[in-house]
Amino acid sequence: MRAEIQNIVADIEKSLDLLSQRMDWETAQFRLEEFNARVEDPNLWDDPEAAQKLMRDRQMLVDAIEVYSTIKQDLADNIELIELGEMEEDAEVVIDAENALKLLREKAAEKELEALLDGEADANDTFLEINSGAGGTESCDWASMLARMYVRWAEKKGYKVELQSESAGEEAGIKSAAYKISGHNAYGWLKSESGVHRLVRISPFDSAAKRHTSFSSVWVYPVVDDNIEIEVNPADIRIDTYRSSGAGGQHVNTTDSAVRITHMPTGIVVTSSEKSQHQNRDIAMKALKSRLYQQELDRRNADINAAHEAKGDAGWGNQIRSYVLQPYQMVKDLRTSHETSDTKGVLDGDLDGFMAATLAMKVSGKSRADAQGDD
Repeated sequence: MRAEIQNIVADIEKSLDLLSQRMDWETAQFRLEEFNARVEDPNLWDDPEAAQKLMRDRQMLVDAIEVYSTIKQDLADNIELIELGEMEEDAEVVIDAENALKLLREKAAEKELEALLDGEADANDTFLEINSGAGGTESCDWASMLARMYVRWAEKKGYKVELQSESAGEEAGIKSAAYKISGHNAYGWLKSESGVHRLVRISPFDSAAKRHTSFSSVWVYPVVDDNIEIEVNPADIRIDTYRSSGAGGQHVNTTDSAVRITHMPTGIVVTSSEKSQHQNRDIAMKALKSRLYQQELDRRNADINAAHEAKGDAGWGNQIRSYVLQPYQMVKDLRTSHETSDTKGVLDGDLDGFMAATLAMKVSGKSRADAQGDD
């Protein structure tokens, strides 16, 4: 077997190993038998909510077993075909099997990434907030570049993107923007993006063409499922209405329809500036509940909590990723050391490699904080 194909086989086996670990293959069949026994209980649907959860959990396990078993069997079959083809000197059989292995590697890698997205809220839709840091026009322009990057990423995934609110910069870009991104695993993918993002470039706003460093922060939190109850005491919130300020001209609302909700115990502030004040109240209340739910997730996950706290000051020492456009081209994640010189691709939304590296790091439990150095 050629060295290239041996490497492909090794990649597939690595993906199979991770899939096995994620579903605990050694006990999977036993757990499926337990699920099947519970499904046959005539009293199962006495508690519809518990029954639905049971059915979802069972189906997830069934799907995981099927994916793992199919990939493992396909790997064995194609290795056998290559060995048989080499033995009989049938080059066509060998080539067909090698091509099948190349496709299988892609499938295994895809399923490996999907297996990483098994957190409590990973499958949910998500809210994404972007805020410019200190630096005036430079940071506002960088915030708008980040907004474009994430919208492009979401569109490539086939996700629905809705602009919830936006505050324009004084000269260019945006001071802040909030989006709702809807699609399967939207939160699971984007949750690793929370933190400060640093840009180094020749400023288009500097007549002396000097190099500038800008910072903007990103905050991601899940849209709360309808079946998750988050109680908000009306006495704990303050609701303000105000006139929305958009990009100017025809885009500026002429009525005080925008809504700001402040949760006084936590200091959380959420806004929405659609046309309807009633719609804005609903959107802002959902966003508030999602933020409160995120706090609960944070208490269970120290890593995520630390990331959100570090996000607070958009400046030196808190960045998770550097985007260097001058004097060389490089985007580097400071948590995982994953990097690429394709800065244009990244700014056009090619982010899966960075997200996957962070997800894999969390699964392996390995921390690469030592790798946090300046580019």
